[in-house]
Amino acid sequence: MGSPTDARDSETPASRTSEPDRLRCPECGETYRDRWRCRCGSPLEFAGPPTPAGEAPDPESFDARDGLWAFDDLLAVGDDPVDRVTLGEGMTPLVDADRSEDGAAGDAEFPPWNASFKLEYVFPTGSFKDRGATTTLTRARELGVERVVEDSSGNAGAAVATYAARAGIDAEIYVPADAKESKLRAIRRAGADPVRIEGSRGDVTDACVAALGDADDAVGEDADDPAGDDPAWYASHAWNPAFLEGTATVAYEIASQRGWDAPDAVVTPLGHGTLFLGAYRGFRRLERAGWIDAVPRLYGAQAAGVAPIVRALHGPDAADPDDAVNDAADGIQIAEPVRDREIRAAIAATGGDALAVTEAAATRELDRLHAAGFYTEPTCAVAPAALRTLRGRGEIGPDEDVVVPLTGSGLKG
Repeated sequence: MGSPTDARDSETPASRTSEPDRLRCPECGETYRDRWRCRCGSPLEFAGPPTPAGEAPDPESFDARDGLWAFDDLLAVGDDPVDRVTLGEGMTPLVDADRSEDGAAGDAEFPPWNASFKLEYVFPTGSFKDRGATTTLTRARELGVERVVEDSSGNAGAAVATYAARAGIDAEIYVPADAKESKLRAIRRAGADPVRIEGSRGDVTDACVAALGDADDAVGEDADDPAGDDPAWYASHAWNPAFLEGTATVAYEIASQRGWDAPDAVVTPLGHGTLFLGAYRGFRRLERAGWIDAVPRLYGAQAAGVAPIVRALHGPDAADPDDAVNDAADGIQIAEPVRDREIRAAIAATGGDALAVTEAAATRELDRLHAAGFYTEPTCAVAPAALRTLRGRGEIGPDEDVVVPLTGSGLKG
């Protein structure tokens, strides 16, 4: 496992055009019209992602009816509104985690969270993955794609299938054989084809990539034909930079909802890191523009027993504290994150950390969330559980301002 790359990349202001933005490899510098990964094996980025210009606007100037597309000037996709594939997603509520009558005391068993929750489970498909699906399918429409494929434990697949249906694009979603029926139902009802794969989460990705065939080299490569000989296009939430453009909007929303006052820390679930890295990229862009004073410390909560970032930072004991896999957090059981180095670089750059959450701790926190009126799925409970641990360790102070995104709906259970 290599050392983390410098978290500072080559993001500079770019003029916007009606043509889809080109992609660039941050490792070797090669550029493409479109491709799902570089020939050197690295994930690709947009060659000229937008950077905010001028003074921070009045938060009231953003029209909530536009959802996350209210921040269209900060997105590398969707220059032409006709291309946008949207269901009104975004502008999710940011609420106090604790009931006002609880005050600061809480109770002996469950001290107050003393945080704000970003209710990401109120999206059209019930998870934050809609942030990336809207921008990814918008990119697909810009390129003239006719069929997409994706691999997912469930939520990303349901989001991509739903937004592909909205776009009139065929979709095929590769999922683990034991994927939850509620998530498979959402994929099927959107008209997509779920393909169950036996084995590990990595085996699911391998099967999906194999289905691309020659598309590894050709889907849009640097030719003018975006479809090449095979119209399948990899709408990957892990590889596709358009997905991270969408998840970056969580930072834009948090900052604007707080009057451009960034919190001290943000704690998210951490699998492939799509929300974690989206938040980092978004806050960093805002900081560079002078719209916020500093990027929050970012903390990632991983599933105990499948916690590669924790293992890399703190060793095997920290990654597997009770010698058991946190099966409740199935949505983040990613043994080999595609953007591993970028995740670790973001942690280092912000002074954050990653920690493993056991199934027992996540289950207790899920009960607490439900009792407080937050009907979430089990995976997202790892983030508020991690917040309790971080407060207990003193890594997050009792008076520090924290935002925790609640990422998936309990209706998916």
